[in-house]
Amino acid sequence: MSGIIVRRMGPAAYEGLGPLFAELSQRALEPNPHMAPAAVSAATVLVDEDDIVVLCAWHSEALDFERLVGVWALRRARDWRSVFTPLLVSPVLPLYEVSSLPVVDRDHAIEASRALLRYLRASSDLPHTLALPLLPLDGPGAEAFAAACHSTGSTIAVAEHWARPVMIPQPGDDPERYLRRALGSAYKKRMQQFRAVIKSGALTFRRSRGPSAVEALDGFLALEASGWKGEAGTAIACLPQDTAYFRRLVTLFAAEDGVQIDALLLDGQALAIGLLVESAGRRHFLKIAYDETQARHSPGRTLTIAMLRADLDGTPPDFFDSGAGDGVDAGTYVWGERRAMGNALVGLGRKRIGLARAGALARMWLRRLRAPRRGRSATDPGLRASA
Repeated sequence: MSGIIVRRMGPAAYEGLGPLFAELSQRALEPNPHMAPAAVSAATVLVDEDDIVVLCAWHSEALDFERLVGVWALRRARDWRSVFTPLLVSPVLPLYEVSSLPVVDRDHAIEASRALLRYLRASSDLPHTLALPLLPLDGPGAEAFAAACHSTGSTIAVAEHWARPVMIPQPGDDPERYLRRALGSAYKKRMQQFRAVIKSGALTFRRSRGPSAVEALDGFLALEASGWKGEAGTAIACLPQDTAYFRRLVTLFAAEDGVQIDALLLDGQALAIGLLVESAGRRHFLKIAYDETQARHSPGRTLTIAMLRADLDGTPPDFFDSGAGDGVDAGTYVWGERRAMGNALVGLGRKRIGLARAGALARMWLRRLRAPRRGRSATDPGLRASA
């Protein structure tokens, strides 16, 4: 017997597990803030609560004590993208979230991952095909997940691959040392560009956390709406439900000191603003907004340099995930490491995935045909192509 039991719950019941999730994240093989109760609760603004499935894996460590060793939040879906095949999708909101991995205890990683998959496979009321559009393909979390899939006879099929910029600081790193290593031959040029911005006016970096992050959200929304997204009606501020989602997300994460808004101001005016969430030392970049009239200053890249300097002058995150999708130019970032990512499908307990895979492949080719017309969004650092 594995000693692990999996229970299913809805978002409302899961909200009460905040402290246990935080404890699990400290023990996790790879923390993932998108599986947190705060993230799932916020998602209900955009997703019907009945479509969200939260799986919690518990390890019996004594007769009257169970420890949370795994969490995975998924959403039921069925639309043209899957050729109307029923799916379970993770993360719940791929448009705004950046990782599909479950959170599992490092001491029970394969065991907990296997238990989660077996539960899904045995559930007659749930789809047996998983869509994991933001699945890391390397690292300890990916290895544990792949091993669990193999042991349950499940197939992973990856339709799209890309390299995502990340930052993994090393002992002794300071801003200068890291930037030289990360930028390599481009170091001199990038730093000349950064110094040129400083010479053009008073450059101020402002980091907001907790309640101040809630207050800073309005500035982020206004800056994003001031550009082409506002004109096209696709900015968050133009979409009432999306605005409500971000307000709830930031408010809930702020209560746990899990959200950060970094702003770079030039002569007192916002040049670029980034929105980030984190869990147990792992930080995820969700969105960026910048002043398009200041494009000559490469505001997105300038902000990421300022963020990196602030991080390495203090206590940096263990891992900084840019959240970049397959349509984003990795060169717009200054983080030097790369992580292999994929848009994956998993067939639970079977080798063939069928129509859902055909739909994923068709969507991939459609995206490639449209790539030359993506325009500004494809070069906007911090914005994934799907956004």
